[in-house]
Amino acid sequence: MTASPNHGKPLRAQPQARDSYSVFRDISTRWSDNDVYGHVNNVIYYSWFDTAVNAYLMEQGALDIHEGQTIGLVIETQCNYFASLAFPQAVQAGIRVAHLGSSSVRYEVGLFAQGESQSAAAGHFVHVYVDRQTRRPVALPQPLRAALLPLQRAEPVGE
Repeated sequence: MTASPNHGKPLRAQPQARDSYSVFRDISTRWSDNDVYGHVNNVIYYSWFDTAVNAYLMEQGALDIHEGQTIGLVIETQCNYFASLAFPQAVQAGIRVAHLGSSSVRYEVGLFAQGESQSAAAGHFVHVYVDRQTRRPVALPQPLRAALLPLQRAEPVGE
């Protein structure tokens, strides 16, 4: 058995490069996003993940939040923080798809201070797509799959 270079410790997450994301969404920070420590509160990052992905899907005609028969339910989420973001900074969310299954998608989102080449935070969430009424998993509808294909990355980063 050979010793791993990290001596058995989990690998530490690293900031992601801007060019490893396919699509970007601009995010305006708000005064209320800052917490008492003077930076954006961690729960806001998760809201930005959700907003960036769902806005993209809506723009692509792949998500109808009011009438669509298929909805995505989050079953897993994670975020790693590398640098502070704060109001009144402009933020950009990079979006990519790490896994496209028959009924699930792993979205990865990098949050960048405008103009920065490395992410201030990077995370993921997994949607399982289900029937709105029964809440049972369903195959990804073709318009959704078509919108996600351009977001796929060639190989996993840091996995």
